[in-house]
Amino acid sequence: MTQEERIRIEERIVEVLKTVYDPEIPVDVYSLGLIYRIDLQDDGTLDVDMTLTAPNCPAADFIAEDVRSKVAAVEGVVEAKVNLVFEPEWDKDMMSEEAKLELGLI
Repeated sequence: MTQEERIRIEERIVEVLKTVYDPEIPVDVYSLGLIYRIDLQDDGTLDVDMTLTAPNCPAADFIAEDVRSKVAAVEGVVEAKVNLVFEPEWDKDMMSEEAKLELGLI
């Protein structure tokens, strides 16, 4: 895969991540700062490290599967794996300015 292809695919991955929402928060997982790592290999395999706003989130499986299925559908991604991680612990400072504004935190 060329550098241009990688950039295009990674940009598309970010676009689809912005369509995944925690059912209890009206902000997407990418803007919330829940995506810690996007690692696209030359063979099209993708690893995504993500966290949750709370370790005991009742929608954890739903959110992780939504992320996995949407990034797996991106053209150029052959296989996608989502890893739920809890280090570092998420806090509101990881949110984008737009997300903070949407939630009335600034």
